[in-house]
Amino acid sequence: MKTSDFYFDLPKELIAQTPLEKRDQSRLLLLDKHTGATEHHHFFELPQFLRPGDCLILNDSRVLPARLLGHRLPGGGACEVLLLTDKGDNVWECLVRPGKKLRPGAQVSFGNGELTAEIVDEVEGGNRLVRFHYEGIFLEVLEALGKMPLPPYIKAELQDNERYQTVYSKELGSAAAPTAGLHFTKELLQQIADMGVGIGYVTLHVGLGTFRPVKEDSIEDHEMHSEFCTIPQETADLINRTKQNGGRVICVGTTSCRTVESWANPDGTTMEARSGWTSIYIYPGYRFKVLDGLITNFHLPESTLIMLVSALAGREHILAAYEEAVREKYRFFSFGDAMFIY
Repeated sequence: MKTSDFYFDLPKELIAQTPLEKRDQSRLLLLDKHTGATEHHHFFELPQFLRPGDCLILNDSRVLPARLLGHRLPGGGACEVLLLTDKGDNVWECLVRPGKKLRPGAQVSFGNGELTAEIVDEVEGGNRLVRFHYEGIFLEVLEALGKMPLPPYIKAELQDNERYQTVYSKELGSAAAPTAGLHFTKELLQQIADMGVGIGYVTLHVGLGTFRPVKEDSIEDHEMHSEFCTIPQETADLINRTKQNGGRVICVGTTSCRTVESWANPDGTTMEARSGWTSIYIYPGYRFKVLDGLITNFHLPESTLIMLVSALAGREHILAAYEEAVREKYRFFSFGDAMFIY
């Protein structure tokens, strides 16, 4: 299939720049994956579309405030460092700007010098290995000095960092939020649990590769990025129990979907607890092993994520639903509205 098969026209004004005041006031487009039929609702109505015995699988990864603004030493020129992967021993793989000035050996200071760094090496793709120096606990220093690494299409400044975190986030490590979960409130989750829907958590630390466009003409030629993910035993047990009892496994977000599909047995009969790196690439023709339904946001044209939802509901159904969402002026992308594919 061609990458251009997944293009749709999106007016810029429909890209949500800020979150809504109340998380669950977002709109919710229902899409029947078999017929393509759609309905328009709000996210707080979600419980009426779930059934006792279903389970929701959520990604509890928490976004690192990984964007550090500093200045070079000596000289004081402004620079930016974005943390990507913890390599251990206070060394991180990072994106840096300006790249020409931040070669191995360069020194950088952040804040009032509470955090300093040295560029250690340049790696494939132009990223840098950066060694940090600080007093105390690194994550606390980062919470104080770092900014949220918002996606490039969001130009507005975020007023409250917690609005780019889910209410159930706990495992620090993502470079971007698992945004389908941003619509849930603690009260809504409690309401869903009270009606007999199981709630389980996986962890997938979202990498910046999630925003990388597919540049190849043919989707099969795209090389998928790797991300680290974990399914704990209790979540594996919940999924197995749900399947055995005839319930639906509904993933919240493409990250939860990619996690369970990565670690499912080939026939989908059993799920085991597991951790590791996944580079699973889901596009039309893929047969889902575990997932029955998906709660997700609206994705970028020609992205691996619109290919994933097309694998679930069919490309024609997805593109028709997206056209309808554009006509109805839904809000798109990270701070936008949601879709429930069932």
